[in-house]
Amino acid sequence: MFRYVPTAVTGAVVVFLIKISEASWTRLFTALDAAVLGFWAVTGVNKTLAVGLGWLPAILLGTVTAVGGGALRDIVLGRVPAVFGGNGLYATVALAVAGTTVICVYQGVPALGITLALAFRLTALRFGWDLPASLDWRPGAKPAASLRGGTAAGSEKEERSHPREETP
Repeated sequence: MFRYVPTAVTGAVVVFLIKISEASWTRLFTALDAAVLGFWAVTGVNKTLAVGLGWLPAILLGTVTAVGGGALRDIVLGRVPAVFGGNGLYATVALAVAGTTVICVYQGVPALGITLALAFRLTALRFGWDLPASLDWRPGAKPAASLRGGTAAGSEKEERSHPREETP
């Protein structure tokens, strides 16, 4: 008779039997994360198309599903979600995979999206690809102060946006 062995117990046995270095575990986790990102995006697109919605809702829901699934995993693990952590093109990869999956579903080849997620995400991490960051637009920051023609906060001259009127 077949007896069910919980996955957590099986995983614990594997961890004790096989020694994995931290660097190897990080590489493995990165590859698995890229694959899971693709799985979430493909699942979101396929479910959306299955209920009869069009290609635009499918792309949007596929992207939100992929990013949300990764964020939920990171929150459960007590980490900063990868989409907020400055990791290489996390949401962009999800968007590209969702768009590609919509095209592939219409062409009859739905599994290509997961392969694209692996290739695109791992390449972005390998070469350090990232989207450009915004300028620091705090009120006292140097870019904002230079546009106002004033100085940055913390300098000897402090500007007020609404100076008080002196009463006689």
